[in-house]
Amino acid sequence: MKLYTDEELAAILDQQLFHQISEAADRLGVECYVVGGYVRDIFLERPSNDIDVVVVGSGIAVAQELKRILGRKAHLSVFKNFGTAQVKFHQKGEEVEVEFVGARKESYSHDSRKPIVEDGTLEDDQNRRDFTINAMAICLNKGRFGELVDPFNGLADIEDGIIATPLEPAVTFSDDPLRMMRCIRFATQLNFQIEDETFTALERMADRIKIVSGERIKDELNKIIMAPHPSIGFEYLQRVGLLQIILPELAALDIVEQKNGRAHKNNFYHTLEVLENVVATSDNLWLRWASILHDVGKTKSKRWDPAIGWTFYNHNIIGAKMVPVIFRRLMLPLDMKMKYVQKLVDLHMRPIAIADDEVTDSAVRRLLNDAGEDIDDLMTLCEADITSKNEVRKKIFLENFRMVREKLADLKEKDYVRLLQPVIDGNEIMELFHLKPSREVGVLKQYLKDAVLDNHVENEREPLMQLLMTKAKEMKLI
Repeated sequence: MKLYTDEELAAILDQQLFHQISEAADRLGVECYVVGGYVRDIFLERPSNDIDVVVVGSGIAVAQELKRILGRKAHLSVFKNFGTAQVKFHQKGEEVEVEFVGARKESYSHDSRKPIVEDGTLEDDQNRRDFTINAMAICLNKGRFGELVDPFNGLADIEDGIIATPLEPAVTFSDDPLRMMRCIRFATQLNFQIEDETFTALERMADRIKIVSGERIKDELNKIIMAPHPSIGFEYLQRVGLLQIILPELAALDIVEQKNGRAHKNNFYHTLEVLENVVATSDNLWLRWASILHDVGKTKSKRWDPAIGWTFYNHNIIGAKMVPVIFRRLMLPLDMKMKYVQKLVDLHMRPIAIADDEVTDSAVRRLLNDAGEDIDDLMTLCEADITSKNEVRKKIFLENFRMVREKLADLKEKDYVRLLQPVIDGNEIMELFHLKPSREVGVLKQYLKDAVLDNHVENEREPLMQLLMTKAKEMKLI
């Protein structure tokens, strides 16, 4: 963080755009301030092109005046129902957006996030902001250009690394429960601590999140997941009770049961380790989602076996079936992205099973056949899943994974699609034996596929045809 005087802030804002906004506001005789995230990011020394401007008066009028000053290069959008306007234009090859709104005060009913809005002062507008670090404003009027208005000591909270609300946190979160998610999101993104009173309010108000749509929750969750260390956010969500409401399948993993002196690991914190391991190597949002959900089936599959202790047989299959339910509830996309996550959850035990035994060509060919183009991501997830504290065992697994990757690379180099898909397909089988689509056709297809995957024969017509005819005779088809 860097501290600036008003004179230094004026120098930072000494750009043509801010002087043009200043000119537009002064022509109309209204107070005008840049607010929120843009101001916060100046002190955090982070780049930002999304500029929010509050006008004590008509924000739409100042936006229209700025459009006149900028001319044809700018695009103006007016949203009269919300009293806001947006000006977009390109500057030095980048798109710049400026949002204008009139200063306002808000009040809420208990069962809605939609506020009753009235015109207000700058103070009213800052009171309604979510956090002190987002409530700072810098005046753009010529006579006060660069003057910081910071009634809630947001600057001190940035310096101390604290997330706190401008007003009573219970009021802030009750008015708009989505702010609870935003609180944790900012703490995660900025690696800040949540102030004690604010944390207590999160615990007390968690149930209010139920009035927020899955769409809005999903947006904040995805931002947490894409943070440098998303486990911070998930731990906060769990501690304050929000995770039990929005993603109970993950929250349920936060348990350790002991029987006859034998305990299983805490699969919630294991999942956070796996997530962090994936984050270290990939910025793929959906691979991160797969790491979050890879063990959600363990709660339903957990059993006690006196001979071997706690087991989680088929947790991958159970977890894969849970993925669409979770995606639907959180309004995540139900397209190929969901199928990708479901596939990785389903297959994540396969490479581990291979690496725990002899790494055979047959097992690797089958894995590549089932994972297809997602094989590299699956291997990344499986490597991330090795969180054992036994360094010797961990080293053995990772060495075997390296061997699996080598065999996969060799197969891919030889055009694995051609190698693994039998040259005799279902249509030819039906034509040969005068069959319609049926169980018999499926059996024959799978027989040929198994032979190819297990490398019993070359994927060529003559040896496959011999196998096919032998099997067809067994089935009395010829």
